[in-house]
Amino acid sequence: MKSRILIEKILKKRIMILDGAMGTMIQDFHLKEEDYRGERFKTSEIPQKGNNDILSLTRPDIISSIHRDYLEAGSDIIETNTFNSNKISMSDYGMEDHVYEINKTSATLARQICDEFTKKDPSKPRFAAGSMGPTNKTASMSPEVNSPGFRDITFDDLKDAYYEQAEGLIDGGVDILLIETVFDTLNAKAALFAIEDLGERTSRKIPVMISGTITDTSGRTLSGQTLKAFYHSVSHVDLLSIGLNCAFGAEQLRPYIKELSGISGFYVSLHPNAGLPGPFGEYEQTAEEFGKLIEDIAGSGYVNIVGGCCGTTSEHIKTITGAIEGKSPRIIPELTKYTTFSGLETIEMRPGRNFVNVGERTNVAGSKKFARLIREEKYEEALSVARHQVEGGAQVIDVCMDDAMLNSEEAMSLFLNYIASEPDIAKLPIMIDSSKWSVIESGLKVVQGKSIVNSISLKEGEDQFVKQAGIIKRYGAALIIMLFDEKGQADTFERKIEIAERSYRILTDKLRFPPENIIFDPNILAIATGIEEHKNYAVDFINATRWIKKNLGSVKVSGGVSNLSFSFRGNSKVREAMHSVFLFHAIAAGMDMGIVNPALLEIYESIPGDLLKLTEDVVLNRSDDATD
Repeated sequence: MKSRILIEKILKKRIMILDGAMGTMIQDFHLKEEDYRGERFKTSEIPQKGNNDILSLTRPDIISSIHRDYLEAGSDIIETNTFNSNKISMSDYGMEDHVYEINKTSATLARQICDEFTKKDPSKPRFAAGSMGPTNKTASMSPEVNSPGFRDITFDDLKDAYYEQAEGLIDGGVDILLIETVFDTLNAKAALFAIEDLGERTSRKIPVMISGTITDTSGRTLSGQTLKAFYHSVSHVDLLSIGLNCAFGAEQLRPYIKELSGISGFYVSLHPNAGLPGPFGEYEQTAEEFGKLIEDIAGSGYVNIVGGCCGTTSEHIKTITGAIEGKSPRIIPELTKYTTFSGLETIEMRPGRNFVNVGERTNVAGSKKFARLIREEKYEEALSVARHQVEGGAQVIDVCMDDAMLNSEEAMSLFLNYIASEPDIAKLPIMIDSSKWSVIESGLKVVQGKSIVNSISLKEGEDQFVKQAGIIKRYGAALIIMLFDEKGQADTFERKIEIAERSYRILTDKLRFPPENIIFDPNILAIATGIEEHKNYAVDFINATRWIKKNLGSVKVSGGVSNLSFSFRGNSKVREAMHSVFLFHAIAAGMDMGIVNPALLEIYESIPGDLLKLTEDVVLNRSDDATD
């Protein structure tokens, strides 16, 4: 944490400079196969030429000289030679067993040279950043066109690989971990999870930079996310910075770095390529041209850290060192924190925003058709149910696989993989809905966006509640709290507000869970059942909603609306009217979202007068004979 304090102190005063491309500089040495192998890997059965990271073991002199060139050019931060130093990527070269050593050795080289330059000029301290690339696999997309639910890498595989890499880098002495060239946010979330896991287990906290890559002119990542969706999917971590690199040159990235600068509550970094590659794959943008583009971006106040990616050399870094001199760093704006969810795109729940409909039909308990298709493993056909929800106006898709006849964990992850293959559905955030913790976590491991967990509660005690909420926070999801505790379900106004307040205090005081990521479900229970105790359930929900929104910060309120009319199942006309009347009054009290079938909601003003009066008498408990 000492390095973070020092880095942030510098960032408040000036723009810091990252180094340029390692691979481009290595190319200038015109190395041969034997250079990569060295004596140590002389008998390797797999060719090693192109495995730049192995040079930290076989030609450390070359890597050290490149680091020195960049520091002499003006870099404040140099990256370790470890972009591909993870078990997944290194398997291509048969070097999986050397991953920890490569990372630790690379970090030690960078650390020593940074210390050497800092000692020469203590007024300009130098820092080592552990480079962590995206691997050569994607967790959000299938490599097989005809099998959209298949993945050749899992979240746990990625997490374990990143854990090993981060451990080696930290043991070697880096000041920062840099997760860069992110083309799939799920991969990046696995890296963030691993780093937090490592920090917790070793009590070592280290600043984290993350840098995504935009792959097309629509401003999306390779896995389809918009820049804003990417930002909200990873901003649950207290990052040092977030930025963009690779894919495009500075000119093409300018509008996107401008956008990121406006939404980021962290420092912003940029290390673009030296323009776009030519017809033979070579980068032709000169250092002078590169410097002018960076000068313009820096002069616009968009960045805090700048450097270079593919095609850049120490000459490019030397040029931008002069180009940004005197330029003021970006000032982190004062941002209001709104409840935000993301799939490929985002939903922001700003004040005055319309009620958010959560589609309920992709639930094996809520749709006979969906349940049948899942049991028959017709996942592609089951997507039609989700698509129908989107077309009907759903803004979030609730997915529930709780059924004794299913392997619910497998069904959850597989169906969510199928959803990821359909951009028109995947653009919506996902609500992972289950009463089983193992099913919830299986869903969290396959969703790249900022999802919603539905739900956990105090039913199993405070310790379990804290443990599960902490894990959900680490995945970067929002959280629905059902108002249960050790005594049972909250069915009265008094019990609802008692459990809500207790849950809120635990989450915010013990876990620092962001209030805007907390959603309460005060239990929508069936009314008009003929049982006296049930008559005031809707009123109690509405009053509890009003109290929660007034007393518990920026939390949100949700609920499963169809539960309300359970006693009238089979009578669609009455059920639709009950739902509409209930929502009319609950939304006025502050209810923000609800699990409904948006295609089957009666417009409040369109309900016939006699039915409207009878329905309001039931919902608002205004008449003793309302149920009859």
